[in-house]
Amino acid sequence: MSKWLEVLKYDLLPTLLSLDEPALNFFVRRDLKDEKDISVKELWDLPEARRILRRQQKDGRWKYPTPQKLQRAYDKLETFRQIGVLIEMYGFDRSHLSIKKAAEFLFTFQTKEGDFRGIYANQYSPNYSASIVERLVKAGYRKEKEVVKCLEWLLTMRQDDGGWVIPVRTRLKTLGDMYEAKETLEPDRSKPFSHLVTDIVLRAFANHPDYARKKEVVEAGKLLKTRFFKPDKYPDHKSAICWTKFQYPFWWSHLLSALDSLGKIGLKKNDPDISKGLSWFIKNQDKSGLWPTGYGSDKNPNRKAVPYWIGLSICRMLRVYYG
Repeated sequence: MSKWLEVLKYDLLPTLLSLDEPALNFFVRRDLKDEKDISVKELWDLPEARRILRRQQKDGRWKYPTPQKLQRAYDKLETFRQIGVLIEMYGFDRSHLSIKKAAEFLFTFQTKEGDFRGIYANQYSPNYSASIVERLVKAGYRKEKEVVKCLEWLLTMRQDDGGWVIPVRTRLKTLGDMYEAKETLEPDRSKPFSHLVTDIVLRAFANHPDYARKKEVVEAGKLLKTRFFKPDKYPDHKSAICWTKFQYPFWWSHLLSALDSLGKIGLKKNDPDISKGLSWFIKNQDKSGLWPTGYGSDKNPNRKAVPYWIGLSICRMLRVYYG
């Protein structure tokens, strides 16, 4: 048995493979069972992937489901959401025209500084800028000037302590204030980092081979691990319970996304904070082999598979630490 499986109370591979979910089964076979002679492109023609592709507009965007005053910005948010599903759950990459067109649409939001504006009106958005880049990096956009420019911009936007924040929060502003402000609100760099934002930003660096081991990135990772199971310093997803509320594809910060990134940037399982985080997953696995998502019982049939995808992600993360 693999070392990473030995640390768990229950072997969850049979559980993951029991679900009639071809995309999930593919990634279990490829990433956990190390099957080689399979191609991710076999997922691109699955019915759900085709349904998502049919909604893509000619300019590469997906339209937000309900009309909005700032429609183009909301379309950016919806495009970010949909490429997340295509890339993370169906293995799409830049060789597929839909991802290429979506990337071109998203790049229209990039400023001369390097960040992506729009979701927070005309204000800085380290978290969404990084999230967009993370997904593009996973799709194969690593050397493009737009991606590199954003990563370099993120390195300049750290707080004095080395982490990241939503800049307006350091000015005691509400998110509503962002949409009213006519000028760009600069951060107060002396204020402490937000673990919510720092975790999200680290994902972009952790998945890029040229940035994952940079000194600034590792230092930020060491800050992040000190905040496990504690409330954030700022109001957004502040409660400590958010550490154990998991979504897939990853969106907000949680223990799984943090450990995933921290392992990729080189932190080890014998670190006391990392060990504490890993112990939570070892102790909280249930008899099915899965873990609670933190969102209670979700009776939406479209979300039935989410705990299984989270289980797959936990296994991937454990393989990084335990080999």
